[in-house]
Amino acid sequence: MERVNTVEPATRNTPEIKADSFINIRKIIMTLIMSGFALLMIVPFVWMISTSFKSPADVFVYPIQWIPSSLNWEHHIKVWTGSDSFVTYYLNSLKISLISMIGAVFLSSFAAYGFARIQFKGREALFLVYLSMMMVPPQVLFVPKFIMFEWAGIYNTHWALILPGMFTIFGVFMLRQFFLTVPAEISEAAFIDGAGHFRIFFQLILPLAKPALATLAIIDFSWHWNDYENALVFLLDKDLYTVPLGLQNFILENNVDYNGMMAAATAGIIPMLIIFLIGQRYIIQGVAGSAVKG
Repeated sequence: MERVNTVEPATRNTPEIKADSFINIRKIIMTLIMSGFALLMIVPFVWMISTSFKSPADVFVYPIQWIPSSLNWEHHIKVWTGSDSFVTYYLNSLKISLISMIGAVFLSSFAAYGFARIQFKGREALFLVYLSMMMVPPQVLFVPKFIMFEWAGIYNTHWALILPGMFTIFGVFMLRQFFLTVPAEISEAAFIDGAGHFRIFFQLILPLAKPALATLAIIDFSWHWNDYENALVFLLDKDLYTVPLGLQNFILENNVDYNGMMAAATAGIIPMLIIFLIGQRYIIQGVAGSAVKG
């Protein structure tokens, strides 16, 4: 009678289990590291909000009081109702940022479609020349812009910030790269059905490009909302000031009103958060729609 071996064979997938465990541990470690970096980035914002509710004597108390003993709303009220009310600065920044953002998204999408879909002689060379302008520092253009705006009669007006803001090399580059990922067969099928470039652009390409358009809108709005240099150079009248220039009102002759500045800065990030939340919704919708269509 043949003897039966009752010993269980060694598990063959032991290396796979160890590999999976190693990958999980590595993911946990990377998550902890990235969480630590995220907390470091959040600390200045927490300090800003905390300082806006403190009394002047508690601003530089060490160790830091992250939660004030009593909430002081005086500085937030002063930002909106004081002699230098931020309402005007807010409206100016919203006007400049929104018009520039809409114009930049519209014009960049048109130019990107031309570089991505329309065949013409010298297209690639022209795009490289256009792209090379990103290497020119913006500060180099201040004097030519000043001369041009003075000649055009828009110096010391909001148009000096809006018109240049409607043209963004980065936006054209980003949207062109996205348009190139859209299958060319879609455009070819539309051409066969008799559609022209305008119809293809508005009815086929733009609906597919919602994630890229939303991303560009968020980035462009943030650029113009935080723009300090151009506003400082091209705006003289205080009634035309934007939020970044308005923060100078808290730099006094002998000291700095940190509480008021932090309260104004806290109010200044609200529009960017709103734009981000709105744009994030469209990004999620676009990605989800692409997945369903695929």
